[in-house]
Amino acid sequence: MLAVFLRFEHQLTRLAMLIAVAMLAISVTLSFYQVLTRFVFNAPSTWTEVASRAAMIWCVFMAAAATFRGGYMMAVEVVYKVVPARFITLLEIAIVLCSLLVLGVLIHYGIQMTLRVSNQTMSGMNISMAWAYAAIPTGSFFAIVAVIARLLAQLSGREKVGPENSEIVPEAQDGQLSEGGAKP
Repeated sequence: MLAVFLRFEHQLTRLAMLIAVAMLAISVTLSFYQVLTRFVFNAPSTWTEVASRAAMIWCVFMAAAATFRGGYMMAVEVVYKVVPARFITLLEIAIVLCSLLVLGVLIHYGIQMTLRVSNQTMSGMNISMAWAYAAIPTGSFFAIVAVIARLLAQLSGREKVGPENSEIVPEAQDGQLSEGGAKP
């Protein structure tokens, strides 16, 4: 069952990253077009700035799933250095609970904001502002799945507990490693 969930999460996070990359490309392209029309043709486009901003919002919230999955948004290296190794799993659980709380709040208020602005249109475009705000609960949902998958993978021993690509030097095994990680 865990393997099925982890495969589902992997595909979901991959989809989120593909959407984030596409939104980044759209945002950059629209920004370039905006600069081109404003400074080269002296006839600024009325819709590209708003569309570029909405694409960037989607990019950030969709990419959050992958960053949470890798532990990059949750890792505070100094905390991992201070906490004894036997408590690292408890630290990870605490971090996950805090992350889930924040993401839950983002979903709750993101849905409220999306509904609140559904009657407004983006300036220069005839599209509901809700499409931009929908990135908040959507990205937060993707991130919740990623956070839970990360913790389950760590608890099941499929992944290392702690931040990925950490700069933390592992505690000396049998006191043989010095501060730089080399034997004295």
